[in-house]
Amino acid sequence: YGNDGYFQTYGDSPIDEVNVAESIYRQMINCAKKYVYITTPYLILDNEMTTALIIAAQSGVDVRIITPHIPDKWYVHAVTRAYYETLLQNGVRIYEYTPGFVHAKMYVSDDKVAIVGTANMDYRSFQLHFECGAVFYDMPETAAALLDDMESIMARSQIGRASCRERV
Repeated sequence: YGNDGYFQTYGDSPIDEVNVAESIYRQMINCAKKYVYITTPYLILDNEMTTALIIAAQSGVDVRIITPHIPDKWYVHAVTRAYYETLLQNGVRIYEYTPGFVHAKMYVSDDKVAIVGTANMDYRSFQLHFECGAVFYDMPETAAALLDDMESIMARSQIGRASCRERV
């Protein structure tokens, strides 16, 4: 893409004391000024991540999370939806991708920072799984490509408030 910024790959392991993916995601959310968009198939949050998302939204950051409307596991989908109400009430916008199961784990913020990796927005990924990813910083063309992809996904999604009412 001819960007002048840099990228850093990372690995995360459950056998050490460092939660790399969770720290990177939280740092991106905490530093966002305009927006942070997240795509994740599973949304199972701890208090710290919930708080980071809510504080960002309440600070005027456009926080959007895309999850699947069609689940691969009904019980994980029900747990994912259990987080919607608190997030929605505090300004986070939730989208469910309706055509199928979205399995992407992508993050983009402020036309400047992007992350693509294997870690879900899920404590299981943060604490129990081996994960990896790449952080792209000050690479606006890369961020724009991910943003375009996410906007395309959101255009084919339903707003999460309706899904919140459908919870089991």
